[in-house]
Amino acid sequence: MESAMESAISVTGLAKRFGRTVAVDGVALEVPRGSVFGLLGPNGSGKTTIVRVLTTLLRPDAGVVRILGLDAVRNPAAVRRRIAVTGQFASLDDDLTGRENLTFLGRLRGLSSRAAKDRTGELLEMFDLVDAASRPVRTYSGGMRRRLDIAASLIIIPDVLFLDEPTTGLDPASRNRVWERIRSLAAAGTTVLLTTQYLDEADRLADRIAVLERGEVIAEGSPGRLKEIVGSGVLRLRTKETAGRISVDRLVAELTGEPARTHSRTGVLTARMSDPALAADAIAWLTRAGVEFESFSFGYPSLDDVFLALTERVTEDEEATEGEEARYG
Repeated sequence: MESAMESAISVTGLAKRFGRTVAVDGVALEVPRGSVFGLLGPNGSGKTTIVRVLTTLLRPDAGVVRILGLDAVRNPAAVRRRIAVTGQFASLDDDLTGRENLTFLGRLRGLSSRAAKDRTGELLEMFDLVDAASRPVRTYSGGMRRRLDIAASLIIIPDVLFLDEPTTGLDPASRNRVWERIRSLAAAGTTVLLTTQYLDEADRLADRIAVLERGEVIAEGSPGRLKEIVGSGVLRLRTKETAGRISVDRLVAELTGEPARTHSRTGVLTARMSDPALAADAIAWLTRAGVEFESFSFGYPSLDDVFLALTERVTEDEEATEGEEARYG
């Protein structure tokens, strides 16, 4: 582990409660300078609470938080001068134009009138907002507002940039543009902490990822290391009849000797499988058993597979614990 002075962000024992609800429970993080670090987890996992604590917007109940060696609780003003934040909701003045918003923020950050105008022009071009620059922000689409909000956080290039689900609502082209900018910022030395629900976003951008579930870090590592949790190959399939998925789960598990999991939202069944020939045998076997498919594929594991495996493991552990408590409590 890197020391707090070598890390852009150093967190130990971070905890935060809201009434009886535990939002964050004993989280520890070390984020190297100049890296992109991803916080991955479902709604309610604690991602936004952690960001609010790290950016001095919320006081923790316990733990030590250092940003660039500065204690974020004892010296929040110094931390704020070194960071920038893009939250989940745009913090823009609807009555001002896009250009006026950026220029005004530039002046607030201490830029001269000329420097603020020049920087505004650069950012409008960077985020493809030149044509809309003279329109009031209230006329912007959700994606345009999101791009302008990210641009606003880059008026002054920060030492640490916090992006809380930055590409939510963006079209694919806009997402790619934001991703390019994040990569270039990290390459130039800015540390980026990114929270996201888009697993492909974390996979493409992050050097390291912490997976959160119910306020705790349940896994951490590079995308490649996390994928090793699942294995070297994954069979994915979706059947035509929802009612038949339970028997498919059982049949695949019997063939592979590994548990088969069905994603509750997409209905896609996944099973670990290192041998492509075994995947072909499984499809043939299921077809002979009368199973009809909408789709099937075999390939390398994705972060979707990792996330599903990790979160289901947590659920299984909790259910086992509850069962023991009921038995012996």
